[in-house]
Amino acid sequence: MIVRNLDECRKTDRLVESTTWDSCRMLLKDDNVGFSFHITRLWAGTETVMHYQNHYEAVFIISGEGELENRDDGKRHPLKPGTLYVLDQHDRHTVHAHTDITCACVFNPPLNGKEVHDASGAYPLEAETIGS
Repeated sequence: MIVRNLDECRKTDRLVESTTWDSCRMLLKDDNVGFSFHITRLWAGTETVMHYQNHYEAVFIISGEGELENRDDGKRHPLKPGTLYVLDQHDRHTVHAHTDITCACVFNPPLNGKEVHDASGAYPLEAETIGS
């Protein structure tokens, strides 16, 4: 059984920070459960460009508001508490955070822990693990 506390995880190297977001990686590849689980916060007034070419992601909005833009067809979807979106086609997308957004994210395959978006907006398939 794995039991972790979000506030405690945020005080460790499981908290990864970038310019438009931070992400507390509560479950990772080395937990051996087949997916990773993160609580991610996107900052108000920012745009985060992403394109997970190597991963599937499901995102559940806990708090905050914004828009999800599909960069291939231009469609925009409102983001608000209770919204779930799944990037099942490795969709090129941008999140426009109108307010601070907190969301729960699940990745398959699981992340190792220190990944940040590369120039294309993707996470590498096999990033270096913490301490490697």
